[in-house]
Amino acid sequence: MGDPRKSRRKYKSPDHPWQLWRIKEEKVLERDYGLKNKREIWKIRSDLRRISTQVKKLIREKSKGNPQAELEEKQLLDRLNKLSLIAEGTSLADVLALDIKNLLNRRLQTIVFKMGLCLTAKQARQFILHGHIFVNGKKITIPSYYVNRSEESLITFNANSSLNSDQHPERVKKTQVREADKAKKKIENAEPDADIGISEAELDKIEKEVGRVEV
Repeated sequence: MGDPRKSRRKYKSPDHPWQLWRIKEEKVLERDYGLKNKREIWKIRSDLRRISTQVKKLIREKSKGNPQAELEEKQLLDRLNKLSLIAEGTSLADVLALDIKNLLNRRLQTIVFKMGLCLTAKQARQFILHGHIFVNGKKITIPSYYVNRSEESLITFNANSSLNSDQHPERVKKTQVREADKAKKKIENAEPDADIGISEAELDKIEKEVGRVEV
């Protein structure tokens, strides 16, 4: 059983530590989703593996005519639909097509970043850990929290947080980043002799003031 005072590891680490293809893939995921370390990827892979194992088991039990499998199938599909991982009417076999990015996209950290409440995925993690983010009126300090479909529109800043103000330096910086991106695209898409209303020097000045960090 193990020591009850010590929590058991709930994920499986890779079988081999030096697989180049896996290391490269994990490095990209870690960068794009602002993850703390590769352990977070292993945890999500384990979640995905548990779903796949359950689906395969249910398919086998259904083929044997087990009535309990029908009930468990409905419960599983409802739960995955609630998490917005599958659409209404998705079959059990189609669940096997889920990949790690589907689960990564349902993490609170990813959704906060995609909603534009922060500049980078790393910053989204910081905001959540420091208690600046509320979900359905409750403070959530877990970046890996899976957001339900119904909760997605209820993600806000803590009303008592200074970040709730549009004039907070980080919120103002976000506006400046947006303006710099628009100006940069305008320069890239403009004709060689066209007057775009902003010089390269002015654009460089904006970017230095923003001090942006690329994800």
